[in-house]
Amino acid sequence: MTVDTQLPFDKQYVEDYSAQRQEPQWMKEFRQQAFEQAESLELPKPDKTKIDKWNFTNFQHDIDGEAIASLDELPSYVSSLLDKENKEQSNLIIQRNHTVAYNHVSEQLQQQGVIFTDIFTALRDHSDLVQKYYMKEGVAVDENKLSALHAALMNGGVFVYVPKNVEVEQPLQTIFWQEDVRAGLYNHVLLVAEEGSSVTYVENYVSPEGNEPSVANIVTEVIAQNNAKVSFGAVDNLSEGMTGYVNRRGIAHRDASIQWALGQMNDGNTASENITYLMGDNSYADAKTVAVGRGSQKQNFTAKIVHYGLNSEGYILQHGVMKEKATSIFNGIGKIEHGASKSNAEQESRVLMLSDDARGDANPILLIEEDDVTAGHAASVGRVDPIQLFYLMSRGISKQEAERLIIHGFLAPVVNQLPIEAVKQQLTEVIERKVY
Repeated sequence: MTVDTQLPFDKQYVEDYSAQRQEPQWMKEFRQQAFEQAESLELPKPDKTKIDKWNFTNFQHDIDGEAIASLDELPSYVSSLLDKENKEQSNLIIQRNHTVAYNHVSEQLQQQGVIFTDIFTALRDHSDLVQKYYMKEGVAVDENKLSALHAALMNGGVFVYVPKNVEVEQPLQTIFWQEDVRAGLYNHVLLVAEEGSSVTYVENYVSPEGNEPSVANIVTEVIAQNNAKVSFGAVDNLSEGMTGYVNRRGIAHRDASIQWALGQMNDGNTASENITYLMGDNSYADAKTVAVGRGSQKQNFTAKIVHYGLNSEGYILQHGVMKEKATSIFNGIGKIEHGASKSNAEQESRVLMLSDDARGDANPILLIEEDDVTAGHAASVGRVDPIQLFYLMSRGISKQEAERLIIHGFLAPVVNQLPIEAVKQQLTEVIERKVY
């Protein structure tokens, strides 16, 4: 038996919502067409995970959040996400529920032509630029019912645009603060790095503890043009009642690189897909993911890199820790298309289970349609080694502290390789809270 997927919204609501935000005509029509498509599309079907009984309809679509005059007003669970090295906290956007509460971009970046703003301001002030890329190369509207609903009901997000040959030296950071746990997050992040540019972007999803039902339907699109370099870091840490459906997509053109550093720390049921298309010759992608599951939550993580360009390189590294009755699926997919000769696809997925009722599954998949390539994979699922535990305890270390050391050692190969120091620190703090 499936749950009712009928939303408490209609086409008129979508039209009114767009009009209230003074969106351009193309966006109004885009939303309406997407809503019509959603009615006939099916839910996505993640491998080995049934999501037809998950909540995708019970949420509040439009909840305002007040602006803050000072970062001192932030609660500790939000302020802890700020970059400690960035005393002025420049290049920071904080979205509170569905409203921008704080926005500060340095004058230097503005003078260089960098755009870093919320998605609604971008639609008004940079309409043609957004339209050029919005759900064009990354996530398609008609992929499934949830992608279409995202396109119709998008209610937050940011737009990042880095002009040709501009190097953004300081990370850009967005904090999506779900203050009201009923607020549904239909955020869209669109990042475009033009030829020869470079940028590091970090985002955090955070909410207070609670089990009120809600939905996070998140889409990220990263476009790296020729010879552009993008480092994308994220730590997702939403509450138990939040059902998460997350699509993060990357497009890397000739000589471009995209590095993903993702911390999947949500407490609710989550299906997450991270796909990078290596379109150009000599393009590069590196996707690192750390996940921790607890309680009775169900999670499905897919990391996929598709090679089209000659001499393209793709690396996937996933490590997960499951405790209590949590269940997780880790899919690693490396696909080399015909014509992508001299390419290299490597992946590693490992899952550590901390209790008898926890379940983990690591599925390495290589799809090779070209002869002159290299590819490899590694996967493992297991429990804490009792010999390691005994050895540490024999040295006077308590069982809890011994498990803590083993877990940190298990996650270290991923955490230590994250290219963004701020994400590494935040992720370590969240892991401490979730596991111990």
